[in-house]
Amino acid sequence: MPNGNQNSHTNPQFTVDSVLFTVADGTLKVLLVKRANQPFEGLWGLPGGFIDQDLDLNTDDTAKRKLKEKTSVEPQYLEQLQVFSGDKRDPRGYSITLVYYALVTEQKVSTHISTVDDVAWFDVNSLAEMTLAFDHFALIQTARQRLQQKALYSMVPVYCLPERFTIGQLKSVIETIIEKPIQRKSLIRRIEASEMFEGIEEKVRSGGRLAQLYKVKSGVDIAHFERNFSV
Repeated sequence: MPNGNQNSHTNPQFTVDSVLFTVADGTLKVLLVKRANQPFEGLWGLPGGFIDQDLDLNTDDTAKRKLKEKTSVEPQYLEQLQVFSGDKRDPRGYSITLVYYALVTEQKVSTHISTVDDVAWFDVNSLAEMTLAFDHFALIQTARQRLQQKALYSMVPVYCLPERFTIGQLKSVIETIIEKPIQRKSLIRRIEASEMFEGIEEKVRSGGRLAQLYKVKSGVDIAHFERNFSV
């Protein structure tokens, strides 16, 4: 019979990690930090860490706090991806991590915590040639697949654009994320149907012609569609 001693169980480690993507120079990039402590000292991995019960009301707070401490980035939004767990993830023992992901504008990054030696953006296609900490390569690939799915049926890609942008810039970002071309007419129809954007009087020269600039309306939510882009 069980002895009923609840204290005989060893609690697993519970952490929160975040996968932040951006698109820059026609490349999808992910934000990584270089670990200053064991385990995996000197290797690059995702920004994250343990929950602080005195500081964090919930895991959202943990994710935001760790991102600010380790990278100086404060994303407009964070979306939960999924939970990863197992006894092979961390040499210190059984571990569980709740992973968040987001798309952000490319920005300067810096670290303000002793557990991180450096922070930088990396081309996601270069990660296969690197040795990352823990199982973070798998976490990033899962987040990338989810981002690609969302880019097909939502306007999430606007999160990595400048405040004022052209249809061409939005099209390029979407194509970089999903790794396939999309039809310009389909994108224009989505822009109109979303009611998220407004044109501004200023135009910019693009490819020998003047291109209309757009911006996201204040206070609107990201539009989602019933069907994926035709690619």
